[in-house]
Amino acid sequence: MQRIDAYWRAANYLSVGQIYLLDNPLLTEPLRPEHIKPRLLGHWGTTPGLNFCFAHLNRIIAERDQDMIYIAGPGHGGPAAVAHAWLEGSYSERYPEVSQDAEGMRRLFRQFSFPGGVPSHVAPETPGSVHEGGELGYSLAHAYGAAFDNPDLVVACVVGDGEAETGPLAASWHSNKFLDPRRDGVVLPILHLNGYKIANPTVLARIPEEELVKLMEGYGYRPHLVGPAHQEMARVLDEVFDQIAAYKDGRERRLPMIVLRTPKGWTGPHTVDGVQIEGTWRAHQVPLAQVRENPAHLAMLEEWMRSYRPEELFDAEGRPVPDVLRSLPDRSLRMSASPHANGGEILRPLVLSDFRDHAVEVKAPATQSSEPTRVLGGFLRDVIAANPQSFRLMGPDETASNRLSAVFEATDRAWNAALEPTDEHLAPGGRVMEVLSEHLCQGWLEGYLLTGRHGLFNCYEAFIHIIDAMFNQHAKWLESSKKIPWRRPVASLNYLLSSHVWRQDHNGFSHQDPGFLDVVVNKKADVVRVYLPPDANTLLSVTDHCLRSRDYVNVIVAGKQPVLDLFTLDEAIAHCTRGLGILPWASTDEGREPDVVMACSGDVPTLETLAATAILRERLPELKVRVVNVVDLMRLQQPSEHPHGMSDAEFDALFTTDKPVIFNYHGYPWLIHRLTYRRHGHHHLHVRGYKEEGTTTTPFDMAMLNDIDRYHLVMDVIDRVEGLGAAQAHLRQEMADTRLKARAHTREYGEDLPEIRDWTWA
Repeated sequence: MQRIDAYWRAANYLSVGQIYLLDNPLLTEPLRPEHIKPRLLGHWGTTPGLNFCFAHLNRIIAERDQDMIYIAGPGHGGPAAVAHAWLEGSYSERYPEVSQDAEGMRRLFRQFSFPGGVPSHVAPETPGSVHEGGELGYSLAHAYGAAFDNPDLVVACVVGDGEAETGPLAASWHSNKFLDPRRDGVVLPILHLNGYKIANPTVLARIPEEELVKLMEGYGYRPHLVGPAHQEMARVLDEVFDQIAAYKDGRERRLPMIVLRTPKGWTGPHTVDGVQIEGTWRAHQVPLAQVRENPAHLAMLEEWMRSYRPEELFDAEGRPVPDVLRSLPDRSLRMSASPHANGGEILRPLVLSDFRDHAVEVKAPATQSSEPTRVLGGFLRDVIAANPQSFRLMGPDETASNRLSAVFEATDRAWNAALEPTDEHLAPGGRVMEVLSEHLCQGWLEGYLLTGRHGLFNCYEAFIHIIDAMFNQHAKWLESSKKIPWRRPVASLNYLLSSHVWRQDHNGFSHQDPGFLDVVVNKKADVVRVYLPPDANTLLSVTDHCLRSRDYVNVIVAGKQPVLDLFTLDEAIAHCTRGLGILPWASTDEGREPDVVMACSGDVPTLETLAATAILRERLPELKVRVVNVVDLMRLQQPSEHPHGMSDAEFDALFTTDKPVIFNYHGYPWLIHRLTYRRHGHHHLHVRGYKEEGTTTTPFDMAMLNDIDRYHLVMDVIDRVEGLGAAQAHLRQEMADTRLKARAHTREYGEDLPEIRDWTWA
């Protein structure tokens, strides 16, 4: 207990120093204003509780030879995680200039939350971290994701009591129903009740303790209550890890969890200027705010730091004394140096079958149909079968709906709760993770990827928006990690968005939203990729590429309904490699400059573009039309904006600089304008796309509501190609009348006209 207490005091001392000090790290002289940072930006309130957990978990790791990582849910616990890594020695290994001595301690203090330094959260720069916590709610989902397929790992997840009020965290308690004790690791939740958020009390800290215990028991855990005492924490941790062993052996079905009560800002100033600080919301950030200007506050800070008795913890050269270091586990088991927290170190490539084996045979373009995601399901089935410990498919109860049912030929859905005779494909060892929470699917997959594995998240397009903020945080993590030399690349986060806007005609307006692509494109170009394969073979090629990639967020949008097969396998590979290209068989401009460019991106917009081109070919045979399909949306940008971007010369040759371009796009049209606004011919670009018009109707009526239909595209050509307007007024009127006829048919018969529904390329 003395060694644990020494480690805890050392970590607290280092944490306070990070928040406040520029110099004089060992207090070898009285504190002066110039020793203090001009801007105090760290957070103290949750930090001593985190340090308490780290100190006690180290004993368990050392005594039980336990493989363990931590998740620090309270986002403002950055000083604790940095102090922990420095004491363990891994910080100095990663950053040799921040050595384990007085000068290294000075650098450690100075850099924290300082310009040119390190962030105040448990960020990618912190060794041992896989969860920043800047946005609260995701710690427990990340912890379970890290535990899947890691049978020897314990993930100690400290859940802040403010964080526990979020919806994602409340749902995350149910993750224990998806854990298999034989093939998965264990998550140890530690609910840290320090009573307050930024300015208000926390709900779980104020409900009666009996209700809190019942709540945790109702979630399926065996709760253990701990107060702020070393002996009590040590005793409970021994009980908890005995129960974990029993759980792994099948002698116990419930996982243990800990409810840890500590004062907010524990061991800090109790009162400042006559106002209570410790144990209140006022300890959340910086308990002493005017240290440079207020001599009394400066004296209080020095008294606070000296209360940890640093002379007992560090020698004259600033190195931790043996009593502090003896509490550490073996070097290979240090949480701050675990390879699981730098997943690229243990990442192995997926064993991928040849996607060509699943290709659709195409004898002539646009004359037959396939369901792209159903075809993809066969490929994913083989991926799962070949990677039984390193690949998982996540989805909010939509795997079958998205036509990926072939995966159930190789695996089941993960399920460790009660079973009924009518259940299908449920088993503890299932590789498909389904729960009706997009937050959990996202959090599980992030934790899984960051600890060195692979996966794919399939979701209805409209509801992927639920995890917009989680995507943002993961993209920021990847962006930061790319700049850190010791962070190894991890498998990309792959989204498959199906049941998309143009074929949600049966579910209606609530299910019609392609706007996630706009959110994605806001991120840095070296992190995000967006693909819209128009048929089954291009979907296979794109998915194979994405599963092999590293350190990206890949978004694939593909329909589950039958669409026309446009490309043979070899053509699909070439088309996806280029990212976009001319469809020669649909174009009539070969060897000549086109009169109009018909561009398209997405399966339904491509279908309507082809149908419009067929009309133009029949009715205006002299018109020179070039059809361009875009698979890789980022190709539209310039190389200075995105690594996939086309040069101006290539773009100009493909789209021209002075001819009208009618671009039929899957999503909101202004995204195409954002990507191309610097191009020479941008003022000739006219984009059709989803414009927030939707309802429960037929597929073609959805297209007409948003003016992406074939007849409206013909009208756009007549309106924009020089010389056609007056000459083709009769054809334009015919197209408008045909639209009215098509809509009237839907209103009378409830389905689209056969010549529209069954259209193929003649």
